[in-house]
Amino acid sequence: MPASETHALAASTGRVLLCLDVQAGVLSNPPKGVPSASALRRNLAQVLASARGASHPPLIIHVRNTGDFGDVDEPNTPGWQLVHAPLPHEAVIDKRKNNAFAGTKLGELIPPDAEIVIVGLQSDFSVRATCSAALGRGNEVLLIHGAHGTYDRLEVLYGGGVTSAAQIEEEIEGELQEAGVHLLDMKDLAAIFDDR
Repeated sequence: MPASETHALAASTGRVLLCLDVQAGVLSNPPKGVPSASALRRNLAQVLASARGASHPPLIIHVRNTGDFGDVDEPNTPGWQLVHAPLPHEAVIDKRKNNAFAGTKLGELIPPDAEIVIVGLQSDFSVRATCSAALGRGNEVLLIHGAHGTYDRLEVLYGGGVTSAAQIEEEIEGELQEAGVHLLDMKDLAAIFDDR
């Protein structure tokens, strides 16, 4: 779909579902994938089905991360592939940076007054950076608890240890809420994409 048609769809509905890095590698079973991969696959499929089935569906954009050689999301490898096949009218954007707006045409597709529902991977990288960039553009941003995730983090400073993915996800949610992101739960899904 041409950018002008995509922008018009977002403008007419006022809503966008942005699926960040929902790719086979990061959502494979651990240790290759994130610890919550199984639950995330289920929840992300439910979010996408809800958006597609809404009475006034949002513009749906799939963002695919382009990793480096040897990464789980190295281009043109099985891990790079999107988990959910985009429908013909759904846009696919490839990115190289955490912020999905940086170096891509994403900003041309999403009006600055659109409401953006953000889901996907990884909470402490692409999700955080893209939510922050969207807020900076003036978009209203919604993040769904249970529909974003990350890896456990090996700490190298202050005695080392491991910070669990669940703790990181919770910290990111708190940080983004403080910045102005609206945090919703999976139980709110039925109302997110319908007229409120």
